[in-house]
Amino acid sequence: MTVVCFHLFNDFSGSPKVLHEVLTGLRERGLNVDLITSRGGVLDDLSKKGVRCRNYNYRFSVNPVLTMLRYSWIQLLTFFMALRYAGKKDTVFYINTILPAGPAIAGKLTGKKVVYHYHENAFIKSRFYKTLAALMERVADRIICVSKYQASFLSSDKKTQVVANAIDPEFTALLKPDPEKAFDRQTILMLSSLKEYKGTVEFIRLAAAMPDYHFVLVINDTRETIDKWLNDKHIELPANLTLHHRTQDVSIFYNSASIVLNLSNPALFIETFGLTAIEAMSCALPVIVPTQGGIAEMVQDGVNGYKIDCTDTDRLITIITKVLSDRQLYLRLAEGAYAFSQKFNRDELYDTIRSILID
Repeated sequence: MTVVCFHLFNDFSGSPKVLHEVLTGLRERGLNVDLITSRGGVLDDLSKKGVRCRNYNYRFSVNPVLTMLRYSWIQLLTFFMALRYAGKKDTVFYINTILPAGPAIAGKLTGKKVVYHYHENAFIKSRFYKTLAALMERVADRIICVSKYQASFLSSDKKTQVVANAIDPEFTALLKPDPEKAFDRQTILMLSSLKEYKGTVEFIRLAAAMPDYHFVLVINDTRETIDKWLNDKHIELPANLTLHHRTQDVSIFYNSASIVLNLSNPALFIETFGLTAIEAMSCALPVIVPTQGGIAEMVQDGVNGYKIDCTDTDRLITIITKVLSDRQLYLRLAEGAYAFSQKFNRDELYDTIRSILID
């Protein structure tokens, strides 16, 4: 059996990280894996693990017209790349995110089993994403969702299965959970991007409003792009905030933090899973996350963190201050966070996805 996987944009964000783990697990379970994606991200080293990789050049642009032209070209390119598998038996197409439309259509036309790993929630995004979701429901034989919240928007109940993401043991081996030391750091961390809905601006404002604490912001982009964004937005960073650009190893930031925030704005975007929350809890760090979405399913107020709307600055300040001034409360939250993170079993993820692909 050969699994042919298509992923549009290979960077260091959540969905390619999860894909890296899944493809590694499929190889460990004896499946042949071909990967077709762009260069320059976390998926680049999979060839060392026996995955046959074929790459193209692709990147986003701040110009939406240029981005759409590039996207359309890649769909055409990967459509024809997918057609090369038309005559090969025992082949299944594994589409990661809803963006690789071209190869999904090619798979349907050539009679391949088409399985989507659906990470987004297209129904709260643009018409473009809703169109891609409609295409997914039409051509997919199976759809893997990452949360119950996400699956609730789909009409294809018989096609859909919820499979929670898991964390790479190689990554968790780099984490050093130590709640006592973490409490003493008095450091608030967020890993984000420059997309408006991610709450990056809100995090910077929160740091300015809480000068007694150290804030760390890791943005998944280049230093040059970040500097331009700050200049265009006329944002001046407060003295108690340290900003870092894109990096391959984020474990060092978790190991230096006390609390991890996700400030995605539910009015603009709702998180379907929240990989950074699980990564944080794997380091025994309490988390603060949005009140809606798949990420909210992970958090129980007062047990492993809190659910707070990013626009409620007063409550954010109150809760952060409360947690970082009460050692016993902090230790209780840290224990709950770590215990919850252990539920995301890597082998169960691999075995479930393997069965979905080959059944």
